Order: sequence, then C-alpha cells, then structure tokens
Amino acid sequence: MKKLILASNSPRRKELMKLLGYEFEIIAPNVDEIIHPHMEHDDLVIDLAFQKAYAVFKEHKDDIVIGFDTLVVVDDYVLGKPKDENEAKLFLSLLSDRTHRVITGCSILTSGFSRSFHSDAMVSFYRLSEKEIEDYVKTGEPMDKAGAYGIQGYGSKLVKAISGDYYSIVGFPIGRLNQELKKVVER
Repeated sequence: MKKLILASNSPRRKELMKLLGYEFEIIAPNVDEIIHPHMEHDDLVIDLAFQKAYAVFKEHKDDIVIGFDTLVVVDDYVLGKPKDENEAKLFLSLLSDRTHRVITGCSILTSGFSRSFHSDAMVSFYRLSEKEIEDYVKTGEPMDKAGAYGIQGYGSKLVKAISGDYYSIVGFPIGRLNQELKKVVER
C-alpha cells in the first residue's frame, strides 16, 4: 500500500487519525493560505484543505496525502484563528448566546485520483460573561483554533447544543474520512 501522510500539525487530528487503523506519517504543510474572498464557504474550506494537501503532495506524489481546514461562520462572517487575545475575545463575544456553523474541508490526493469533501455542524453557545471570556482566553486554548475555541477542551463549557457531525467541529470528520479513504485504498 502507498504511504499515508497526514498534512497537519494538529495533535487532535493525529489522535483521531490513529483510530482509523492505518499506519501514517505526519508532514506539516508549508503553505501561505490563499483565501479567495468571493468563494462560498463550502468551496473555500475545501480549497484551503486542498492547498494544504497539495503543498505536501507535490513532494510525495507516490503517496496518499490528506489535508484539512476548518472554518467557523457566524452571520456570513468567517472566524479563523485569532491573531491575538483581543481578537479571541472579540470572536467569543460574537459567538456568545448564538448559533454558528463549523465547516471542515478535507482533501485526499494521490497519483491519478483526488477526492475533496466538507462536513459541517451547527453549534450554539451559552451567553458568556466578560469574565468567562477572559478566563477562557487565559487558558491559551483559543489561540490556535478557528473561531477561538476548542470543543474538545475547556471550550466544551461554552457549548449549549450541537447539531451535525461533532467531529467536523473538532476538525476531523472521521466517519466520512473513513468511507472516502476506503475508496482510495481499494483502488
């Protein structure tokens, strides 16, 4: 079988990838993400996942490379990873007492075949006080997460309800990836 490469630095993606039962290697993509402002959110998240996968694939064309990207969308506004603590606080204030969409895109590349898809979920937050936001930002957790929160960590306390694929919120739609990877591996 071809070598499987996860194009990601994310420790959560690494842990979830292990659950699929494949041997894999991690190579962090070195890419300046190009955001096309007129793309629909579903297409944008797939394009960003493709950019990351392709950055690794172009050096590993005999292998299978998987890339991901996750976006948080509220009122048609995309919240990426916050630049600093003030932006993290702003993002969390925007999400407070509201429902937002989390979309994860995935791109699988190998010679003669590529497959990209997205998966999403709706997430509702409790009303957050300034102190709750301040305390959460102090944990450091929001700084490397789209939308400035991690549902699998301290951020779980902020979440009132979810609808859709939990693992899309984590940034690794494991069930869908498993189905798509079986198609690639069986080729």
